[in-house]
Amino acid sequence: MQEKAVPDNVVSTRPDGEDPSVAAGPRHVAVIMDGNGRWATQRSLPRKEGHRHGVDAVRRLVRAAIESGTEYLTVFSFSSENWRRPKAEISYLFSLLRRFIRQDVAELHSAGVRIRVIGEREGLDSDIVGMIEECEKITALNSRLNLVVAFNYGGRTEIARTARAIAEKVARGELTPDQVDEACFAAHMYVPDVPEPDMLIRTSGEKRISNYLLWQMAYTELVFVDEHWPEFDADIYKRALAEFSYRQRRYGGCVNAVALA
Repeated sequence: MQEKAVPDNVVSTRPDGEDPSVAAGPRHVAVIMDGNGRWATQRSLPRKEGHRHGVDAVRRLVRAAIESGTEYLTVFSFSSENWRRPKAEISYLFSLLRRFIRQDVAELHSAGVRIRVIGEREGLDSDIVGMIEECEKITALNSRLNLVVAFNYGGRTEIARTARAIAEKVARGELTPDQVDEACFAAHMYVPDVPEPDMLIRTSGEKRISNYLLWQMAYTELVFVDEHWPEFDADIYKRALAEFSYRQRRYGGCVNAVALA
């Protein structure tokens, strides 16, 4: 296969030194799984049916990511704002989580998937916390796919939590103010070893990031698809990957840099 030509108007400014214009698959994909309720409503079904079918879509996503060679996959499963939903719906979502952990973790482990959960655990039911810790422990040595689950997560909360942790270290004399820079800040976040997302996929036609990975998505390519989450499959994932391959990632570089010099 002929190597893709590098456009003259793209400046190589990626932090890792790679040429941003070369079409390569995203190393880290983040996903906002939106539209379960709307999918169900369109079919005159209760909202919980949308959530139930959404779990099947998660399974299809994970398989598609593994088959595509994606290294990191982060999914937004329950936001800190989702507590505003009806209690019955929240209870059902938590029952789906418990069922997913019981039924799927063994299979994910066998497939070489490492599971990590980010978000606030304080206030969660003790059995949920125990299940989270257990699946993280069981899969800790896997490396085929790193699956990060954002659960009870909010981007602003993560930033505030990080700022508080750094402030406490400064107060104890473990850090000085001049040591607090972007690298220091990033090192205190939930999973500092996970690279920033290269691509975000959001389903259901909505075009916003909804308090998701606010710090990490400074240079993430955003891909919005019209299908609701329960409809998500490998073909949609491949379509998103194809769109990503046509993006020119400049990381703050400018067009026609030579002419402007």
